[in-house]
Parts: sequence; structure tokens; C-alpha cells
Amino acid sequence: MNAGVWSFAGFSFSYTFRFGSNLLMTRLLLPEMFGLMAMAMMVLIGLALFSDLGIKQGVVQNKRGGEPAFLNTAWSVQILRGIVLCVCACVASFLLGLCSWLEVLPKGSVYADPLLPYLISVLSLSMVISGFESTKSIQASRDLLLAKVTRIEIVSQLIGFLVMLSWALARREVWALVVGTLASVASRTILTHVWLPGVSNRLHWDQSAYRELFRFGKWLFFSSVLFFAASSGDRILLGGLVNPAVLGSYSIAFLFFSSIDQLLNKLIVDVTYPALSEVARERREELGSAYYKFHSIVAAMSYFISGLLMLSGATIVSTLYDSRYLQAGWMLEILAAAILSFPFRVVTQTFLALGLAHTFFYLNVVRVVALFIALPIGFRFWEVEGAIWGVVLSYFSSLPLILYYAVPLRLLKLRKELLILPMLPLGMLFGELINRIVLLVRF
Repeated sequence: MNAGVWSFAGFSFSYTFRFGSNLLMTRLLLPEMFGLMAMAMMVLIGLALFSDLGIKQGVVQNKRGGEPAFLNTAWSVQILRGIVLCVCACVASFLLGLCSWLEVLPKGSVYADPLLPYLISVLSLSMVISGFESTKSIQASRDLLLAKVTRIEIVSQLIGFLVMLSWALARREVWALVVGTLASVASRTILTHVWLPGVSNRLHWDQSAYRELFRFGKWLFFSSVLFFAASSGDRILLGGLVNPAVLGSYSIAFLFFSSIDQLLNKLIVDVTYPALSEVARERREELGSAYYKFHSIVAAMSYFISGLLMLSGATIVSTLYDSRYLQAGWMLEILAAAILSFPFRVVTQTFLALGLAHTFFYLNVVRVVALFIALPIGFRFWEVEGAIWGVVLSYFSSLPLILYYAVPLRLLKLRKELLILPMLPLGMLFGELINRIVLLVRF
């Protein structure tokens, strides 16, 4: 509970701060800049997930997770991975620039913008920097010492924002977003070495430790490749279908949606997964009851927030942003339906705690296939609105397979699920209340 409070408080501050800074930056920068930045980050996230060996999850789950040899081997792998990713990103930016020069990309699309390859190249430095982040942060997550981790996240975010704002005030260009990101990553990396207790890292290679990490992480590697396609495929596909301004509006809607996603995912990954891993290792018979202690909290939050945004998304966006971003309102109301699927991520973390990493792979296969079929079909018949409904459908596509794996483990109870459902209409009621309050204030 203590870790959960710190995780929630830290994310709430970070979200509020990031949201406020986003509001400010939208006054200083154009929508096209946010669209370009979103696409550049998507390329880097894709490369990172395409090489994810699940180092953090492996250290948290493994019984050797506190040994210096194990941690230093994980750190060495992490550094090598960051360097390789930076090189790959530079190669990708060169190829993208070449395709743009040869005019083989759709004209007017985000991909064809001549600035995009340069953004990707410079942002790739963040991969090298983050590769040197201390494994002390993983140890803190394993031991649920989230107070110290939260302080580092807040300070690094503040530093990144100050750098970004200073640049934007001096020169109103997309590079303000880039240098702010690099400053935040660099400060976080330094602070993990200085502020956290634990094993101080040095280059080391323990073959047995590497084998254990790889054995656990190989399924997460394949799953991460698919997870990137599932979680970022919407913007990848839309980047080739719409202009930067529309993608910029979608990025604003996705900012709200992904903030809820990140909040709940942070609680699930930072608190639920380490706790359930300990239960699975030491008190397996209590896993079912422990599972619902977490699932009930996540489900209640998800259903309430989903109902609220379904009805008030457009009102919230029109209140906070100027007329250039109005499209983001109805986009957010559609995306809000996908939040109803979030509670079942607790089930997938339970699979991982039990060492069933292969389930992640199969679940992501289903979701990727659904997204890459539903989004283009939706766009073909109903344009952008249909495409976004295709995104929502993809979030629910893996639920039958989750049930297939969960039922034999006796994790899910229909009665307990039904008890949480009233939170959805309660959220809708609050959403309508927000609409009426804003309407009264305006008139």
C-alpha cells in the first residue's frame, strides 16, 4: 500500500506537471511540431521494444535479483543495447531521409517531412544515455522502495521542462521538445547512480546470469516487438494516412488516453507485479486472493475514468486547448472506451509472475493482427473516426485468449467482476456533470 501511494502520487504529480507543460507548449509551438515529435519518438520506442530482453522484469522475478554479479551483468547488457539502438536509429533516419529525397513516401504525410530524420538521429542519443542508468532503480522496484524512485522521476522531469521552456522561449521550434527530452533522460540516469541505495555498477559478465536473463527474457523480446506494433501501430498507420496537423490533434487526444494508461500501468507494473511475484515464489496458494486485491482497485479506477471521458472528453479538450485542437475532443471520447480493457492487464502480470512469459507473445499476436486489420478497414469506410474505433477494437481483441489462460488458474470470479461494473455509469454521471458545469460557466 505504501508503494502504491508513492507510485500514484508520483505519477499524479508527473502527469499534472507534464499536462501543464503541454498546455504551455501548445501556445508556443504549432500542432505540426507535436505530430513530428510523436512520430520520431515512435521510431525510437519501436527500436527499444524490438530489442527488449525484459531486464527489469527478469531481475524482479529472479531469485538472484539482488546479487552483484547478476545486476552488473544486467547493466552491461543494458549499455550494449543502448549503443546498438542508437546506431540502428541513425541508420533508420538515413534510410527515411533517402526515401523522402527519392519521393517514394506519400506527399504531405508525416513520413515525408524533411525534418523527421534529423529528429530521430538526435533523439537516439537518449538511448545511449539511458543505457547507463543504474540497476539501483531496478533494485528499488524489486523491493518496492518507490519513494526514492519517485523523487528522481520528479526532479528529472523538472530539469527537462526548464530546458525545453528556455529553448522554446528563445526559438519557437520543434528542437525545444528534443533537447528537453535529452535533458530529462540524462538527469534521471545521473540521479539513479547518486541518490539510490544498492549495488554500485561496474562492467561485468557472468555467463550463468546472462543465460537466466535470456531464458526469461526471450519471450518478452518477441512480445515487445509485437507490443510496439500493438501500442504504436495506430500512429504508424495514421502517419501514412493523414497530414501532420490531424496526427498532431490525435497526439493530444492520445496524451490524455496514454496518461490514464501509464497511471494504471505504473500501478500494475511497479506494485502489482513485484508483489504478485513474491506471492508466487513464497505463498502460491494465496495468489487468487492477492490477485483480486489489485484487480478490484484497477478495475474501479478504469471503469470510472472511462465513463467520465466518454461523455466529457470534447468538453475537457475545448476548455483546455484552442480551436486548432478541437478534433482531439471527439477522438478522446472514442479512445476512452478502450480504458475498459485495462483491468485485465493485472491478469497478464500474474501470468508473468508465474513465469508464463510465453502468454505475452500470444496475446500481443492477437492484438497486432486485430489492429492492422481493423484500423485500415475503419479508415477506408469511415475515415479518421472509423480508424480510431479500429484502435479501440484492438484493445479488446485479446480478452478471449486471456480468459482461456486465466480460467484454469482460477483467477477470475464473475461475481467480483459484476460488483465493480457500477463504477462505469457513475463515471458517466460525473462526465455529464462536468459538461453542465462548463456550459453554465461559459454562458
